[in-house]
Amino acid sequence: MRLSRFPLNTSKETPADAAIVSHQLMLRGGFIRQLGSGLYTWMPIGLRVLHKIEAIVREEMNRAGAMEVLMPSIHPKELWEASGRWQVMGDEMLRLKDRHKNEFCYGPTHEEVITFHVRQDIRSYRQLPVTYYQIQTKFRDERRPRFGVMRAREFIMKDAYSFHMNVESLAAEYENMRAAYSKIFTRIGVDFRVVKADSGNIGGARSEEFHILAQAGEDLLAVSDSGSYAANVEAAEIQPVGERAEPTQEMREVQTPGKTTCEEVAQFLNVDIRSTVKSLAVMADEKFFLLLLRGDREANEVKIRKVDGLANYRMATEEEINHYLRCRPGYIGPLLMKEELERGLGGPIVNVIADLEVGKMSDFVCGANKVGFHRQGVNWGRDLRWPNPPPVADIRMIAEGDPSPDGNGTIKLYRGIEGGHVFQLGTKYTKAMGLTVLDENQQPVTPEMGCYGIGVTRMAAAVIEQRNDANGILWPDAIAPFRVIICPLGLDKTDTAAAVKAAAETLYAELLAAGIDVAFDDRGQRPGAMFADADLIGIPHRIVVGAKGLATEQFEYKHRAATAAEMIPATTAAVLEKLGV
Repeated sequence: MRLSRFPLNTSKETPADAAIVSHQLMLRGGFIRQLGSGLYTWMPIGLRVLHKIEAIVREEMNRAGAMEVLMPSIHPKELWEASGRWQVMGDEMLRLKDRHKNEFCYGPTHEEVITFHVRQDIRSYRQLPVTYYQIQTKFRDERRPRFGVMRAREFIMKDAYSFHMNVESLAAEYENMRAAYSKIFTRIGVDFRVVKADSGNIGGARSEEFHILAQAGEDLLAVSDSGSYAANVEAAEIQPVGERAEPTQEMREVQTPGKTTCEEVAQFLNVDIRSTVKSLAVMADEKFFLLLLRGDREANEVKIRKVDGLANYRMATEEEINHYLRCRPGYIGPLLMKEELERGLGGPIVNVIADLEVGKMSDFVCGANKVGFHRQGVNWGRDLRWPNPPPVADIRMIAEGDPSPDGNGTIKLYRGIEGGHVFQLGTKYTKAMGLTVLDENQQPVTPEMGCYGIGVTRMAAAVIEQRNDANGILWPDAIAPFRVIICPLGLDKTDTAAAVKAAAETLYAELLAAGIDVAFDDRGQRPGAMFADADLIGIPHRIVVGAKGLATEQFEYKHRAATAAEMIPATTAAVLEKLGV
């Protein structure tokens, strides 16, 4: 592509409203232009990247045996009501009506639609398993769309769906798709991790996320430093070690005036914060709970909602805390007498769930349910009127340095950007939408289902977040808008311009003939401007054709990630060798 005929619109200025590197560089490099909040147009140079990502995705999906379809982006309300998700999706779903007042939504995903079509076409076990995929536009009405295409309202996604007669077949296709995804991310050329994940409102028994490691990642990943364990921190399970030690202290009440956090209490009492227990007061289905965590730990909302009775929990108000504990926040704890727990005929009205770690603690500090006081030397069984061992559950966030759940090494935390997600959905959608097929005995069976998604537009931004420097983007060869750029020098010099132009034109033509995606900067720019644009838009290989080099039959070659240029023979073969062709 001759850049004199290509709309390359770059800028030196960093947009004020672009908070992360990918958004800044995509705007500065002219890859995208904003139309409205969370809405972006992909300009020619950006679309070249997008098409290359799509091509890799399509090749690997086809190789894995999936069949491409294209489903509508506008869905009838009835489909989403059948699955029960019309209300569940909430404000994130964009709803609209046609001229006949029929209700529709702009599809945020396509489980309902593909299940509807499979119900039309698949009737026998002989037609299964089957996997369909599409690369198509989705819309999710983000409350605060930000970070450019990293979290836009309209985006392009590759979504695939598989249908199976049994769980064994589903598990096999899940592994097939998981392997295909690994190939896609490897071919694109990024450092990624596959991690255990929570299924969220998509549902299903098993799911994993494919994360591109980057400091701007919204997700925190827990990865073993010497094993194969990896999980999103929301889904990372905790494996407590050791047994509870015997009490060594007498319980005593201590004054802690104005000290309402574990950090303040630990400092005031001159104790390790790890010997303190914090109590989170929550309400769930009109029941009051105290959730107990070690003082330095963070609660895990996803895990808490999976505990029986806590799916719809919320934080208790001060009025509710006072009603149940006769105290105010900052001093509450599980030190309750039996008669206080069993008021009324409904059984205990204060429920306690301790984190696994807290269940193994002894001689700890907790609130005394008395303003200005805590208690030290507290122990299960002896001091607390709860079963021994207490009701426990895994309700905390995993932390760096924790033992790896697989027993190998310890946990390190990384930031990651979710680029793909694979799910074993089971029968959640097929059952809800009445999909059945006949088995070998002509009996109706509800098929198992899997779904597998890759954020195509998000992938481009995630790659930039991982691969950039002070000068711009460092695209991998596989998805760069151009693989190589030819920069001729001195086209304004009458004595050497003809030779330089001829050598550059010859190289350009021969690289094109070799199937190389090449840009020829024939705009007549000065060297600094040419090189700055090439670095900003991230072209991996730069060939400089100049009179000095031609005098010794050499081109100047520089890889985008290299700190210095080198001289190579002025031949197409030498250039192709540098490109790995």
